[in-house]
Amino acid sequence: MATMKVSVLWIGILIGLVFGNWVDGFEEILSFNETAMSFLDSAHMEAFGASKAASASNVLMVGLTLIQGAGAKGAVCTDGTLPGYHWHQGYGSGANSWLIHLEGGAWCNNVRTCVYRKKSGRGSSAYMEKEIAFTGILSNKAEYNPDFYNWNRIKLRYCDGASFSGDSENQAAQLQFRGQRIWLAAMEEFMSKGMRSAKQALLSGCSAGGLASILHCDEFRGLFSGNTKVKCLSDAGMFLDVVDVSGGHTIRKVFGGVVGLQGLKNTLPSFCTNHLDPTSCFFPQNLVAKIQTPLFILNTAYDSWQIQSSLAPTSADPSGYWHDCRLNHTACSPAQIQFLQGFRNEMLNAINRFSLSKQNGLFINSCFAHCQSERQDTWFADNSPVIGNKAIALAVGDWYFDRTSVKAIDCPYPCDKSCHHLVFRQA
Repeated sequence: MATMKVSVLWIGILIGLVFGNWVDGFEEILSFNETAMSFLDSAHMEAFGASKAASASNVLMVGLTLIQGAGAKGAVCTDGTLPGYHWHQGYGSGANSWLIHLEGGAWCNNVRTCVYRKKSGRGSSAYMEKEIAFTGILSNKAEYNPDFYNWNRIKLRYCDGASFSGDSENQAAQLQFRGQRIWLAAMEEFMSKGMRSAKQALLSGCSAGGLASILHCDEFRGLFSGNTKVKCLSDAGMFLDVVDVSGGHTIRKVFGGVVGLQGLKNTLPSFCTNHLDPTSCFFPQNLVAKIQTPLFILNTAYDSWQIQSSLAPTSADPSGYWHDCRLNHTACSPAQIQFLQGFRNEMLNAINRFSLSKQNGLFINSCFAHCQSERQDTWFADNSPVIGNKAIALAVGDWYFDRTSVKAIDCPYPCDKSCHHLVFRQA
């Protein structure tokens, strides 16, 4: 079996990654200290894809640009530094088309976790990589990204801890919660760089960025005239308000902390907050059916982050009954798989009304994974995940360009043999 090892330093933890082909699909074995499970998010998933891509000699590396005018607007990262982005200019037929991809990386829901983020790229541009690999939906190669390769492609870095939605501060702890201002300053910057005359635009994002792409979707469309084709893509952003394995509400408590601490009450969509509490309006299941702009939901039915941090976190599993299953789906008992099938059903129920709209798109595959658009192996490759023989990149492209309707929902696990499952091994 061919293997490739890379390592990524995140929150002081060395994470080993081994790629291997298995009988039931493609599995990645990740090793790290389980005490850091709660920090697992798209930061890891994107880094893995980027690390794999970086091994290729022709990978596109794109430098970091800080938004110089953001400080005067109070649009700053958690530590007060300027926000930033990576931009690769479009050309040819894509010169007037723009793709804005919102970075993910979980949230901070109390002073302690927000202070911690100040020493990372998720809270300070001082710690952001000076250049990153553009892979998957950000790739500049037609063979890797057939529909968006020559567009203006921007990755907006995530350094506020509330899915680009907060607007408050904690002076005592020297914390700035200015995600909404960062969003506005970034959009103003991109419009000034040429996005104002875009003929086509797509707002996308992964994980916490996928949630942000839902929250800001209609705002994004409002930037353009009626002559611009505008759509949104949420990858791994369907975080569900579900009961955990102990009967508690772990993720609701986390989201409640984010909403309260970072002042989201006045920035969340009013069509939701006028009849639901603000915390409920941070959950996309209460938003997606009311989004006016065409939206594509890309999600796994057994999202790895939600299993580990929402459904079966260590705090809800003191006996360790879920320990092995949480790390490796093949170690789950029939009863545990039945519980996870219940989660899949909740996912499908959450998108039922949304799916009825002709303008919306879906790709819900039955994999144990998280974030599939920015990683080359899951976005578009020889053995990338498929539903009905259609890869994710082709499904998104068909939907965006109105080539065909895309409402792809996979059969329940374990039927899909094309998955790129994530398997975790405790260090």
